[in-house]
Amino acid sequence: MDEKHLAINAVRKKLLGKGLSYEEIYAIMDEISKKRFGDILTTYFAASGYSKGFSEQELYYLTKAMVETGEKLEFEGIVADKHSIGGVPATRTTPIIVAIVAAAGFKIPKSSSRAITSPDGTADDMEVLAPVKLSKQKIMEVVKKTNGCIVWGGSFHIAPADDIIIQVEKPLLFESYDKVVISIMAKKVAFGATHIVIDLPYGKHVKVHTLKDAKLISEKFKYLAKRFKMKINVLIYKTDEPAGRGVGPVLEIRDSLKVLEQDKDRPIDLEVRSLTIATALLELCFEDSPNKEKMLKDFGNTYNLALTILQKGIALEKFKQIIKAQGGNPNITSERLKPAKNVYEEKATKAGIVNELNIKNITHIAKILGAPEMKGSGIYLNKKIGESVEVGEVLYTLFSEKVYNLKEGKDSLKNFPILSFE
Repeated sequence: MDEKHLAINAVRKKLLGKGLSYEEIYAIMDEISKKRFGDILTTYFAASGYSKGFSEQELYYLTKAMVETGEKLEFEGIVADKHSIGGVPATRTTPIIVAIVAAAGFKIPKSSSRAITSPDGTADDMEVLAPVKLSKQKIMEVVKKTNGCIVWGGSFHIAPADDIIIQVEKPLLFESYDKVVISIMAKKVAFGATHIVIDLPYGKHVKVHTLKDAKLISEKFKYLAKRFKMKINVLIYKTDEPAGRGVGPVLEIRDSLKVLEQDKDRPIDLEVRSLTIATALLELCFEDSPNKEKMLKDFGNTYNLALTILQKGIALEKFKQIIKAQGGNPNITSERLKPAKNVYEEKATKAGIVNELNIKNITHIAKILGAPEMKGSGIYLNKKIGESVEVGEVLYTLFSEKVYNLKEGKDSLKNFPILSFE
């Protein structure tokens, strides 16, 4: 039986709830990666994992096959990485974490995704500052020069089947949990990661709804990390709102820059979240580093190290180095990043305290406004949960690069309310 027929029969088997061998899974990944499967068969395969999911062995086979059907990066020594499950807009921690960890002396080549279920992905945001479609050779050069990078995972032939599957899933705004785990881990393996922290939020309005599901996903990550001989820490936490205030590429990367610049108007929740993840990742890396004793002597713990790197501007300088190495302008500042000029401010008609932010509705409205394709489009959350509101105060601000999208976004608010207060 030739590979294509083997792959088609394997999809048929999976749709019937049967298990697959590595040979069958490799055939599917190879057909998809070489664009021989087509959108319909690829969609059938993506759908086959939604209901019953995959066994642990199949998770391993899928991740391995995704990696083996593409290119790989190889670095010496400790290679750090982090990834968020996503689904929470206005929480762009990656630029801050990459800058801190790279400044601490560890390699952190960050493969990032474009938007799937959110208004923008890390790659969409970083693209505001620098090119993210880099060749394998260029990525190696950037990491050698700066210790870090933030690039689009699909910029060269790395886990190519994943990006094709993402495209067929995009119209549904939905990924199965198994697919999320496979997608993330395949990119980590292909980028040579050895020490990983997974940021796993759960809550009413985000991708993972319950603590039970979060724990289940955490175990899948840990299983794959063990199979690929990686060290991993999964940080599970409940979230009811974004950590930052800006939604959309320009607004989110502006928030990240404000934290790196230690601007007085920076989003403190975003800073705290970034420091928590950076600390956990540094802790993992220093466990296998010959410099652990010196770090403990000089700083006491990894949190103090991360905080020092951030507060003294060392992380900002490192981030500027990465921007320059990737071909961007290192002199950019948060103040110079301006969102779109078409603006609508939603003002309060009564006083009260914000008690809920609807993350799903924020995502819907931001997409209607044009994010992520329109980099300057998005939402600024003037008020967040627990903050008091006076009559006439701005609750949130909509931005769009096109008047039509702004009108559509404004009109959609009655069906997709962003916040409530009483």
